[in-house]
Amino acid sequence: MALLDATAITKSFAGVQALRGVSFELRSGEVHALLGENGAGKSTLIKVITGAEKADSGTLAVDGRLVPHNSPAAARALGIAAVYQQPALFPDLTVEENIALALESASVWRRIDWRARRRQARELLERCGAEIAPERTVGTLSMPEQQLVEIAKAIGARARILILDEPTAALTDREVERLFRVIGALRGEGAGIIYISHRLDEVSVIADRVTVLRDGQTIATRDLRDVDRAELVRLMVGRDIHAIFPKREVPIGEIALDVRHLACRAAGIHDVTFQVRRGEILGIAGLVRSGRTELAETLFGLTPADDGEILLRGSVTRIGSPAQAIRMKLGLLPEDRRQHGVVLEMPVAANISLAGLDEVSRHGLIDQALERSLARGYVERLRIKTPSVYTETGSLSGGNQQKVAVARWLAINPEVLILDEPTQGVDIGSKSEIHQIMVDLAERGMAILMISSELPEILGMSDRIAVMHAGTIAGLLPRAEATQEKILALALGHS
Repeated sequence: MALLDATAITKSFAGVQALRGVSFELRSGEVHALLGENGAGKSTLIKVITGAEKADSGTLAVDGRLVPHNSPAAARALGIAAVYQQPALFPDLTVEENIALALESASVWRRIDWRARRRQARELLERCGAEIAPERTVGTLSMPEQQLVEIAKAIGARARILILDEPTAALTDREVERLFRVIGALRGEGAGIIYISHRLDEVSVIADRVTVLRDGQTIATRDLRDVDRAELVRLMVGRDIHAIFPKREVPIGEIALDVRHLACRAAGIHDVTFQVRRGEILGIAGLVRSGRTELAETLFGLTPADDGEILLRGSVTRIGSPAQAIRMKLGLLPEDRRQHGVVLEMPVAANISLAGLDEVSRHGLIDQALERSLARGYVERLRIKTPSVYTETGSLSGGNQQKVAVARWLAINPEVLILDEPTQGVDIGSKSEIHQIMVDLAERGMAILMISSELPEILGMSDRIAVMHAGTIAGLLPRAEATQEKILALALGHS
């Protein structure tokens, strides 16, 4: 008997069919991956399971018993809990207070046992492998720490059905290992876990079965041992894996960016030397904290260099601020899309024009007609799916938010574009589209630095690969000679 059984679930919003007869089964002691592109129906199905949305038709059963009237309260009573990519915690309260709010019954006259509350929080955090003091304010925690607090809440609520939505998007490799140990322990206790992730490599490590959704329909449910990465991609997007990395040979021109013995004590980088030419995609690989993002921030003037030289168009220049970098036609797509890539509360048009306001301004005021025309041009060129250029950017899918962030930097007509994790947290289809944009830009003569944690992306999209270790470049590999083994060896400090 299934722990959770969703059968023939349908759901529409304002005439748009989000789910078309979707079925999904979760067993006790199982990690079941739920995969699909943005818009495939994953989020809507989760909302139905957690009671946030009511299905138009279909049935939901827990332990073989139908759930006729699901709601958030009913779902919690049934042992259903969800941990989302953006944790829903109160930042101004402590960890123990956030946990207590989720677990303690409300009563105006109940006296709080602070000692018991702290002891409970500490025990739950220890079960998660989290080294977090219960008295810390949540606002001081990193995103990975906040996710562990959410998991601690779910464990404390004795959740038997745990939904993890992109749980590793902001985690280091060590933190991912710790999370997987927690998942293994929960699975051993009989909990069922629905695991949603765009990272197919980790899905194959942690999951027992996989269900793929596409266009609101269940495409297939398979045992992970019976399916490989290429087959998963084909099921998700309806096309071959080679379409995800549409790299093609383009003419390589003159040197656009020449970096010589660059150093920045504040960023922890030293003696960095490399060149990137027009039409070239130079991949920057390395382990977490190897200095990849810090190099990008130094080049862009966020943490200006202490030593060494930066040559743009053959001339030595000092980049002391992002404003100077923009004037020198150098753009940076940052790693954290939601924090630094786009302003979620602003419309698409305002986000696209933000880095180049001079181009859409007249006498110090923004010309809305110019801004609208600029935005519409990039919406069409990059195939950004949005109802309007005045739509709030935060309402778009992750892949389309990333395209808006790319459009912002294209709007300054850069000669050198640094892309830090350009496809992090976006679905397979959006990855393919962003990769195609990169190739098109290179073909037009732009020089591109692409920082990525995904070795398939590094190998699939780079003309050359610079591997960083301990704040410097440990080696440069031509595309034809690069392998995962060689990259990892250099990243670990082995020549």
